[in-house]
Amino acid sequence: MKGKKIFRAFLLRVMYSHVVAYFLAGIFAVSFMNYKEHYASASLSLLMRPVSDPIVALGPMLQVVRGFIIGAALLPFRKLILEEKFGFLKLGLLVLGISSISTIGPTPGSFEGIIYTILPLRYHLLGIPETIIYIALFVSILGASFRYEKKWITVLLAVSVLVICLFSTLGFLSARGIF
Repeated sequence: MKGKKIFRAFLLRVMYSHVVAYFLAGIFAVSFMNYKEHYASASLSLLMRPVSDPIVALGPMLQVVRGFIIGAALLPFRKLILEEKFGFLKLGLLVLGISSISTIGPTPGSFEGIIYTILPLRYHLLGIPETIIYIALFVSILGASFRYEKKWITVLLAVSVLVICLFSTLGFLSARGIF
């Protein structure tokens, strides 16, 4: 049973850390990087939904699922991340390399995206600050949750995820004209 508890704790901490980091980085991007205008541009409007789209409001809540997927993918590397020197820094570099710079598909900001899309370079560079903020927050929150092993950190993260999900749901309902 102890093994299952360790796996469950790891998955939950990765999920909490991802959702909170994603939400904070997203708030930064929308607030300070003018995503609303950029997403409405001729180049990105064919690729990205407008910020006002109801599903975009639901996005932060849906990150709970993605957080569990990330946790499951990282589970085999748990010991490397938790026990090796600079394990969380290595995790940050891994996330940067695989999920941002060297994606499988040609996403904006990735190596493949620069080669295969017709997006102007400025759109590839636009997401770099959000990406760096997300990775720094994700690794820091996850690292703190393991380094300090305090119950209040887990409770704070769980409550944060619940609040994010509540705001996300309310934003979705509002954008749909239901609330």
